[in-house]
Amino acid sequence: MKINSTSPCPCDSGQSYKRCCQPLHNSAIPATPEALMRSRYSAYKLGLVAYIIATTHPDGAHYQADQTLWQREIQEFCRSTRFERLQVLSAQGDTVVFRATLFAGKRDVSFTEISLFRQHEGRWKYHSGKVLP
Repeated sequence: MKINSTSPCPCDSGQSYKRCCQPLHNSAIPATPEALMRSRYSAYKLGLVAYIIATTHPDGAHYQADQTLWQREIQEFCRSTRFERLQVLSAQGDTVVFRATLFAGKRDVSFTEISLFRQHEGRWKYHSGKVLP
């Protein structure tokens, strides 16, 4: 998916892409776990695989040593998923609770997650998440 800098940000923040997630996708450092989480959602929607990998904590549950396989898995997920909406329900400290509305074809695969972020080499990174019932 391509996006214009002045388009609404894919993370549903209400800001333009250039004022929200684009600077982070272009190497700015996210100041908070919420900013990182929003930028990762946008990266999934836009298919920015390298960003997703770079912002995953190496000690986290989703990190994979086989970068080539991991990259292919993320590409397939991005290609086969329609990202409809992101709602941040709460953000406190290193934890963000969000609801992602997603579709795989016509099947609703939406979920609510409690995400945990940890610092690594001076940057916030996604560590792990727990999907809520």
